[in-house]
Amino acid sequence: MTVFLTGFMGSGKSTVGRQLSRRLGLPFMDTDSRIEKEQKKSITDIFAADGEEAFRKMETQVLRAVREEGVSRVVSTGGGLPMREENRGIMKEAGRVVFLRVRPETVYTRLQGDTTRPLLQKADPQAEIRRLLAERNPVYESGA
Repeated sequence: MTVFLTGFMGSGKSTVGRQLSRRLGLPFMDTDSRIEKEQKKSITDIFAADGEEAFRKMETQVLRAVREEGVSRVVSTGGGLPMREENRGIMKEAGRVVFLRVRPETVYTRLQGDTTRPLLQKADPQAEIRRLLAERNPVYESGA
């Protein structure tokens, strides 16, 4: 069985995912890392060169591949990946979905100064975190 970890950036999906994969004896996969490897460029560069919509399509392609490969594993998903209804359906069909909830203050503390997060390159990153969490948390909850 595949376990998909969802949640906002900085919620600990990659950290928890690696720990869970060791505990369950399953391979670990990070969707962002897989996209970077396949595209041979960073997420930041993909956003800059191709745009967010192109990146979101890449996320869906990775999920489809995970489903088709049929390998049990622990998957850390990108923070925006569950926002597409198709992606939520693929994850529910292919395994178990776990939502990692995080407070806005925790996100800000963990990601403060991280220039690799395109969605936080705003004048007021704390306000952007609150806005995105308010938008995404109900979707994360419904998908888990």
